[in-house]
Amino acid sequence: MSLDQLIKNCKKQDAKAQEQLYRLYGSKLFSICLKYSSNYSSAEDTLQDAFITIFDKIGQYRNQGSFEGWIKRITVNTALQKFRKQKVFEIIGEEQIEEVEVEIDEDEVSLDYLLEIIQQLPDRYRLVFNLYVLDGYSHKEIAEMLDISIGTSKSNLARARNILKEKIETNHEPRVQSIEG
Repeated sequence: MSLDQLIKNCKKQDAKAQEQLYRLYGSKLFSICLKYSSNYSSAEDTLQDAFITIFDKIGQYRNQGSFEGWIKRITVNTALQKFRKQKVFEIIGEEQIEEVEVEIDEDEVSLDYLLEIIQQLPDRYRLVFNLYVLDGYSHKEIAEMLDISIGTSKSNLARARNILKEKIETNHEPRVQSIEG
């Protein structure tokens, strides 16, 4: 079945089409949920909420632009909505906090380790870090999405980078290659 037909059937609330759509996009959307959640269970809840919203609003999709982009946007917004309600962001002034660049030796630090320490960041830092670094949003866009100031977005990104840098430097044991002699 084509994607267009699948979408049409989902608009008619066809349960089999909804299941097929879930199977088609569930893992991609789950990776987004995991990125914005502090743990696996929370990511599962967010994914379920996102699909409920997708199926509820699929009638609003007008075949303009990418369907995958549309459902990814809903998923990100679903994840962010939980944090907006919790008011996890600190309100701070517009002063600049020193930005830290974290250089990573890919041979020394695994992707799994990086994802693990990103998930350990406090919510406000993790969300801004993911939106800015991983998803490419500007501080202005992040401020609008999260209802915070641009300065808060910048400072939370800087703090996230500082925490990640510290964790990488202090908690990561470099691989030691043994030399047989």
